[in-house]
Formats: sequence, C-alpha cells, structure tokens
Amino acid sequence: MWKTTEGSTGRLVQLCLGYFVFYVVFGVATKCFTGKAAIVVPPMTDMEFLVWSSFGGSLICLLVVFAGGWQRSGVKGVPPEYWYIIPSGICTAVVIPTTTLMYMLLKSVMVAMVIMRASVIVISRLVDEAQIRQGILRKTVYWQENAAVVFAVSAAATQVFLAKSEDFDFVHNAAAMGVLSAYICAYSLRIYIMNYYKNTRPKGTALNNKWFFSIEQISASVAMALGALVVYHSASEAAPVKAFQAALAVPHANAVAANLAGAVYGMVAFFSVFIFMFKGRTATFAGLVNRLTSLVAGTTATLVSYFIFKGRFPSPADWASLALIFVAVGFLTMAERRRVGELSAEALR
Repeated sequence: MWKTTEGSTGRLVQLCLGYFVFYVVFGVATKCFTGKAAIVVPPMTDMEFLVWSSFGGSLICLLVVFAGGWQRSGVKGVPPEYWYIIPSGICTAVVIPTTTLMYMLLKSVMVAMVIMRASVIVISRLVDEAQIRQGILRKTVYWQENAAVVFAVSAAATQVFLAKSEDFDFVHNAAAMGVLSAYICAYSLRIYIMNYYKNTRPKGTALNNKWFFSIEQISASVAMALGALVVYHSASEAAPVKAFQAALAVPHANAVAANLAGAVYGMVAFFSVFIFMFKGRTATFAGLVNRLTSLVAGTTATLVSYFIFKGRFPSPADWASLALIFVAVGFLTMAERRRVGELSAEALR
C-alpha cells in the first residue's frame, strides 16, 4: 500500500490519479452511449444519458456514504456547519444539470468546456482574494500560483481561437446565458463554502472531509430529486424540459448500463471534492489542480476513444492546450514545494 498522510504531496498525487482514471473511464464510456461512435443500439440522446447516468452517480455516492457511516459527525446535537454545508449541496444540485445543459444549448461543446473550466479557475482565485481580505485565509497566494492561473486559462481558451463565430451565439441566447449564470453562481458559492469550512477549522484539527462530502451529497441528491419532480410535472414546452420528461417516461433499453457508467462518474465526485478541500492549500492551487487534471483526462479520453472507437483525433489546438497545461503544472510544482516547506516550518513552531 502507498501510505500517505493528510495534507502531503503524496496524498494529493493519489487523489489526482484517482480523479484522472475514473474521469477517463467515464469519458470513454460516454462515447459508447452517445454520438456517432456509440456502440449502444439504439444510441442514447444526451438527455437520456444525463438522466440515467446522474441517477447512477448519485446512487453510488449515497451507498458509499451510508455504508461507511460518513454522515455521522460524532458531535451531539446539530453541528452549526449544517447551515452552510446543506446550501453547498443545493449548489451541487445546480452545477450537475447545468453542466450538461450548457453542452446541449451551445452549438460548440468545446466552447462550453472552455467557459466552464476557465470559470472555475478564476472563481477559485477570487475566493482566495475574498477570504484573505476577510481574514479567513491566512496564507499567501504565491506568484507561481498566479502564473499557473494565467497558463491554465490560456490552455482552456486556446481552442476558442479556432471556434467559428456562430459558436458564440450563446451571448444572445437567453436560455444559455441563464444556465451559465446559474452554473457560475452555484459554483462560486460552493467553492467559497468548501474553503470557509477548511479555513475555519481550529489549528491542529483534522479535516473531516468525508463528513462534509456526505452532507453535501445527501443534500444534493434530495434537491435534484425534488427538482426532477418539478420539471417532470411541468407544463413547459421548452425543448430540454420535453426531452427530460420523455427520458423518464420511457426508460431507454440500456438505462441500467448508463447507471453503471454514471457510477464511475460518481466516483470522480469523491476525488474532485477532496482535491478542492485539500488541507493546507489555497483555493487557487486546489482549483487549478482539479481543473488541470480534468483537462488532461479529457484529452486522454479523446485519444483512447480514437484508438478504440475510431473517434476524432485530438486537434492541434488540443495538443497546444496540453502543452500550456504542462507549463501550468510546472508552476504548480514550484508552488507545492514552497507550500510544503511553509507547512513543515509551521509544524515545528
């Protein structure tokens, strides 16, 4: 076993590897269910896959949480943290569907990915700035982290230069702008809450990230279930609403298989949250590690899909983006060395 300690670089690498592996598997699985390269007959629509994979993802999270008893805080009464962790879960319930809706509403999936990944990187940096000014975060954001932000956003935005002008019609699309606004607002509050919880623990107290994750996921699952009921019984004629209702009314023949694929994505959630809340690191650093890992995993999934399902080969823009990612990782490595030194010095005081 590769034993590591809380807050160590080794533990961070383990989380990144777990995130990477499950993300790649899910990315490849998606190709099996949807699109031209689908091996499922008949192929699932994007909405059908969203519905049934989301169910599988939520179910695996809840099964692990309750099987492990993570929801027990060990504190008598109602811990005050409930009052902001539950809203974080509700934000998660907003992030999950709006992510897929962005892909459905925009003509370019690539542009949607750029917008969402770059948004999270910028949000993480703004959260650090806000909490430093509030006196919640007492760490300095190193210049290497700021440099990594620039290269990471550049990596995410590289492909935009090759996008067609019509790919940016979302600016004049009220539905797409509404979904994007909901996504950004929900993610901003969620990242702020995660870091508020992390940065307000008494010195020397171990982070109970499993408990945080359990309460957040239970809240998210309840919120999504209630939201699904409202949308299912809605009289709206909007295309996404009608597609959602149809997906639930007549389950696809491979809905159970999609549940299993969703369970793989549910595993990604564990690693993603634990990276965002990693002990002793700034939101800037954690957000960068999270998004950069997903960018590398996305390119890897594209390569695997190409060789297995004859999908598209990564474009020159993909490779250019990957090169910028590695530069950002280089700066993060320098920042991590400085941070480990800083934490070691604090431990000796």
